[in-house]
Amino acid sequence: MLYKRSKDDLLVDLFCYLFLIILSITIIIPFMQVITISFSPTHVINSYGLKLFPTEITLEGYKKVFSDELIWSGYMNTIFVTVVGTILNVLFSVLGAYPLSKRYLPYRNMWTGLIVFTMYFSGGLIPSYMLVKNLGMLNSLTALILPGLISAYNMIIMRNYFMSLPESLEESARIDGAHDYTILFKIILPLSKPIIATVSLWYGVHHWNSWFHSMIYIQDRDKQVLQYVLRLILSEGQVDEVGETLAEAAAVNSETMKMAALVVATLPIICVYPFIQKYFVKGVMVGSLKG
Repeated sequence: MLYKRSKDDLLVDLFCYLFLIILSITIIIPFMQVITISFSPTHVINSYGLKLFPTEITLEGYKKVFSDELIWSGYMNTIFVTVVGTILNVLFSVLGAYPLSKRYLPYRNMWTGLIVFTMYFSGGLIPSYMLVKNLGMLNSLTALILPGLISAYNMIIMRNYFMSLPESLEESARIDGAHDYTILFKIILPLSKPIIATVSLWYGVHHWNSWFHSMIYIQDRDKQVLQYVLRLILSEGQVDEVGETLAEAAAVNSETMKMAALVVATLPIICVYPFIQKYFVKGVMVGSLKG
């Protein structure tokens, strides 16, 4: 049924569209600038004005970034931490969230309250470092995965999603003789693709962008993750910190290398997002409604 839109509705729509257009511009223009500079030679970069489209193309920045062996070892370490870490994060979050979603779990509210408590108060950096050291995980990639195995926020979102599923599904399965693991892995999880995809994206982006723990816990350079190696390039403006000489670094504009490093670090996540975008909104909305 069609209804006549009021002036207030039109004003709200106009405000929303203007806001989204301005927000899109503030995101797209800097990203275009980064891509253009990453492909531009020195004299183009030093010229005045915005550079939204490349007028001359050079791949020297990317060649310089990819010529360093630490970039490749950083890539491999980051891919390992992201893939293995995300799988373990999602698995343990599911195993924690599913029991908490059941009303018959004894002291469910107390367990949930204790988990929520950790979202606001933590031990801090020094206790975390001492824990990792005493567990023998220093200078190991496990130090980048195990200490943050479960995010309390993500687990609460997942618990809320499980609570939104009809309890009759579980009751029917139990009547047919299914046990808890069969119900979870063959009935609940196939219906939970939106929240699993959403939480996987959050965990994956966190691991991909994380560099601080690598700086704290990892000493060997060949075990550093990509973001920390790129951070050295971005903070220093050249690659002498990762094995090159100043003379070699001067052959390529430092801004070109910085922007090339940004594209190298960002592009993989951008390529992954479209494949799970269709689950993203649904997973967030449903998981955040029921408390």
